[in-house]
Amino acid sequence: MARRTGSADLPLHGGSVPKWLADRMTRLGAVMTQAIVHHYGRDEMLRRLANPFWFQSFGAVMGMDWHSSGITTSVIGALKRGLTPLRNELGIHVCGGRGKHSRQTPQELVAVGDRVGIDGTGLAQVSRLVAKVDSAALQDGFDLYLHGFIVTDDSKWTVVQQGMNGGIKQARRYHWLSEELKNFVDDPHAAIEGEAQGQIINLVDRRAEASRRGQLDLLSSLGPDRIAREFAALEGPKQKRTPDIEPFLPHLVMPPHHDVRASDVIMRRLHGNLAAAADRGAKDFPDLLLTPGVGARTVRALAMVAEVVHGAPYRFKDPARFSLAHGGKDRHPYPVPIKVYDETIRVLKSAVQKAKLGREEELGALKRLDDQARMLERHASGPSVENLIAEERLLSHSYGGRSVFGWEGPHEISHSESKPSRGFPTRAR
Repeated sequence: MARRTGSADLPLHGGSVPKWLADRMTRLGAVMTQAIVHHYGRDEMLRRLANPFWFQSFGAVMGMDWHSSGITTSVIGALKRGLTPLRNELGIHVCGGRGKHSRQTPQELVAVGDRVGIDGTGLAQVSRLVAKVDSAALQDGFDLYLHGFIVTDDSKWTVVQQGMNGGIKQARRYHWLSEELKNFVDDPHAAIEGEAQGQIINLVDRRAEASRRGQLDLLSSLGPDRIAREFAALEGPKQKRTPDIEPFLPHLVMPPHHDVRASDVIMRRLHGNLAAAADRGAKDFPDLLLTPGVGARTVRALAMVAEVVHGAPYRFKDPARFSLAHGGKDRHPYPVPIKVYDETIRVLKSAVQKAKLGREEELGALKRLDDQARMLERHASGPSVENLIAEERLLSHSYGGRSVFGWEGPHEISHSESKPSRGFPTRAR
């Protein structure tokens, strides 16, 4: 039986990821995966991908639209591009994707099996069955259009797939995890994300076992035509349906608004991130801070990246907070600070490469950064979300700010406009 981890609503957004961001997401996703595998092993990477809260935070820290369905496509694509060259080192293989790429998943799994000596044909059958369960056995009004299958050299896997409901402009993401999975038709999902759409027909719920047997008995004794007539007579007038949300599972609701608001962020954790960056930066990243301006700003981004690498599952209830690391391609919460983003990748890549040689100092510094954030968050004070975003936009040009609308120009302050205060928190005395 797989672990079910929750559900969430995702606004359905169109568009594409610009190449300048997709390339950086590829590099950042790959080096963050290397860090997670180095510290916790590749099984832990699968568990994280099966967690809808962590998955959304992972996409947000990489500069994608923090609340939209596009995170699913972009994260799977970035991991596929970034981890393919590392497959021999990490033993992780990303197959499938969106549209035509999803239909190529079985062939890709067979190829992986031939290359590393696992049962690729069996995995291909698993891929088809998982897709069939979420498209046919779970009739919730969402049509699948993305199927990502992440498998390791020892045949453990995670599936992330997504469906859309164009009528309500919503997407629903489904997470599967092979760990502890015993039965494909008895609560197999690790998690399901999406808005409640009334009473859902879920034939893979363990509580539906009697229903599955009963349907087979009815079909054999009455036949499909008589069943349809009997059902129409019994149904009568349409009744108003009530939402069917699992009462004991966390439910992540991604709001429709594009801007990041204070209500989207757990402020004590944000202030902990900022305070840790101010406190640890000069101690653990002295060479980095020789870069005027950008260096200190990068440590703030690294504090959030470090939490995605090291944080416990409960810390990802506010994915919007992680968009404050590298902004978003649509200029929400602010344009992507290219100089900061590239410096983040450089620091992480250097730390991972040195760790491979047995020099753990830099990766250890990132771990201390995350530890310090948790220690400080109960007492740290800092700027409001609004002031932090205003400051970032004010300085965006100096950070190489870029969005789908182009590069940010210099921001001229008018006489009626006050400059926001620097966004570095302090410890409570």
